[in-house]
Amino acid sequence: MQQQRRQPELVEGNLPVFVFPTELIFYADDQSTHKQVLTLYNPYEFALKFKVLCTTPNKYVVADAAGTVKPQCCVDIVIRHRDVRAAHYGVIDKFRLQVSEQSQRKALGRKEIIATLLPSAKEPPQQKEEEEKRIKEHLAESVFFEQTLCQPGKNRTASSGPSLLTVFLGIVCIAALMLPTLGEMESLVPLYLHLSVNQKLVAAYVLGLITMVILRT
Repeated sequence: MQQQRRQPELVEGNLPVFVFPTELIFYADDQSTHKQVLTLYNPYEFALKFKVLCTTPNKYVVADAAGTVKPQCCVDIVIRHRDVRAAHYGVIDKFRLQVSEQSQRKALGRKEIIATLLPSAKEPPQQKEEEEKRIKEHLAESVFFEQTLCQPGKNRTASSGPSLLTVFLGIVCIAALMLPTLGEMESLVPLYLHLSVNQKLVAAYVLGLITMVILRT
């Protein structure tokens, strides 16, 4: 029954991909930003294979550029900028994260992430706003290439603690993801606490936003 219910979602290119953040900004004068982390979430009840593509793979080192995410789990993908120089300031690169079911080769979904190298995080506010606006307006088609595999690196940690409200919302989302899915019969949890797949997708999405806020604080 569950297999039949989720089968319509497994259409090539239509599966939502949950990855945070969706924009990477590297600062030349801040070496701590030269290595950043993408988190890929899998809120589904089946494992996903993923692959990271890039428009300029020679400029970046990606740890675990391909792999598998278990059901209702997440994986961190470390991306390091290895060609920091003035000639690349303001150049917009793109990463594409493709996912597929383990038993299939066709991509079920994809998500694009913009990556930009800027000279300094201490730019005047007006100049920074203009740069961010230019990045968001960059909608040209891009050619993606496979990223060379390399050894995984260490993940970043948040530099400061989140607010109580953020922690509370995160706990609520985690609790929602841990509740049984609608249709599961062998569960001691009351039926009214069983959530649908769509409700769990919303919880995973909100949890991703909260994670992104925590990483940027």
